[in-house]
Amino acid sequence: MIARLLLQNTVFVVATGALLFASAGTLQWPGAWVMLIASALLGPLCGWWLYRLDPALLAERLRPVIQKDQPPADKAFIAVFVLAILAWLVAMGLDRRQLASGMPLALQVLGLVLFLASTLFTMWVFRENSFAAPVVKLQAERAQHVISTGPYAHVRHPMYSGMILFFAGVPLLLGSWWGLAMEPLFLALLAVRIRIEERTLREGLPGYADYAMRVRYRLLPGVW
Repeated sequence: MIARLLLQNTVFVVATGALLFASAGTLQWPGAWVMLIASALLGPLCGWWLYRLDPALLAERLRPVIQKDQPPADKAFIAVFVLAILAWLVAMGLDRRQLASGMPLALQVLGLVLFLASTLFTMWVFRENSFAAPVVKLQAERAQHVISTGPYAHVRHPMYSGMILFFAGVPLLLGSWWGLAMEPLFLALLAVRIRIEERTLREGLPGYADYAMRVRYRLLPGVW
């Protein structure tokens, strides 16, 4: 399992770096190097922590993002989401190529802080929810049940709340206003994913409807 974790993390970092630098047309991009080095270090460290804490969840997280027991709507969502990520990375690379943004260093530092905060927040989610699979599905074989502790006491989908920090932090760190301007696109996509997930959970997970009545907000407390 650890070998698979290291392989997947390496492929992710190399592919991300190749796409960013190829579209930027240069390797002279300090923010990109900081993000890639952080990802190369945090991936194995967080994976090892999860392996010690909850190996079943790590095994689930390492599975493919398209699975046979996944709703067709979620399979379509994954395809669109991956394309959006690729377009986002290319847009930030092109922004760097054109030197269009000129973002202050202080905002890039803020981006690194948000990037790290999103990682820590996601680890908190994993600590509370052993069923945080990368796809929408019911895990009856693992006796899935409603989680209402930790961040789940405040919002129903805290994993996506952490992703908001990620999609804001990365473009700031990379110094790209173009990338930051795409944040509303990811918010819209996450809203669609939440609808798909909630429909599945309401129909198949006992107690979820009651939980949804107790915890009103899906993504941001006091907002939605």
